[in-house]
Amino acid sequence: MDNAGYTTLTRQAGLLREMQSVAHNIANISTTGYRREGVIFSEFVQDTGAGAPSLSMAAANARQTDLQQGPLTQTGGAFDFAVEGPGFFLVETPQGERLTRAGAFTPNEAGELATPDGHRLLDAGGTPVFVPPDADDLSLAADGTLSAGGRALTQIGLYQPGDPADLTHEAGTLFAFNGEIEPVLDGVILQGFIENSNVDAVAEVARMIEVQHAYELGQSFLEREDERIRAVLRTLGQ
Repeated sequence: MDNAGYTTLTRQAGLLREMQSVAHNIANISTTGYRREGVIFSEFVQDTGAGAPSLSMAAANARQTDLQQGPLTQTGGAFDFAVEGPGFFLVETPQGERLTRAGAFTPNEAGELATPDGHRLLDAGGTPVFVPPDADDLSLAADGTLSAGGRALTQIGLYQPGDPADLTHEAGTLFAFNGEIEPVLDGVILQGFIENSNVDAVAEVARMIEVQHAYELGQSFLEREDERIRAVLRTLGQ
C-alpha cells in the first residue's frame, strides 16, 4: 500500500472513533450529569528521507470533554442537588475518589447519601455525608451547608482539577483526576434540582451525518486506489 492508502486508513480509523463518540453522546442524552465527549484530531508528519516528500497522517487518539453547564430540571427532591457553575461533587468508589456532576442522591442503609450505584457523597472534609434517619425539614444552602430543622449537619464540598486536562472520563458520569483537586469556594449548589446532560441532540445528529459522509468518501477512495493498484499489477504481469 502506498502513502496515500496509509494516510487514508489513519483518517478512517479516526473517523470511526469519532462516530463511536457521537453515538455514545446520543445514547446519554437523558443521563443526569453526563458531559459530551469529542475526539481531537492531530497531524503526524514523518520525514521520508532527503529529497522525498514528507508523509502526513491524521491521528485521533485523544478525547475532549465538554464541561459546559447543562440545563437544570426542578424535581423537588430533598436529596437532588445540582451544581450551578464550576465544580464537581466528590464521591467515593471502590477505585478511589471520583468527581461527578450527577447529583441525584439517596440515603443508603447507613444513612449516608450515595449515588444510584452506591458511591458515597463526600463533604468538604472528605468524609461521607450522613443524614440522621429522624432528620426533618432538610435544607441545603447555596454554599453546600446541609441543615435539618435549622441545625447544620455538614457542608457538601465542590471540587475541580487544577487543569481540566487532568480529568479522565470513566464509565457513566464519573471522572478520575490525575493531579490535585482544589475546592471551589464560590460554588453554588441547588437543592431540588438535577443537571441534565449537556449533549445537544440536533448538533450530535448533524455531526453523525457529517462523519458518516466523510467516512464513506474515504472508503470510496480506498476502493478506487485498490482497483488502480490491481490494474497496475495486471499490466506489469502481462
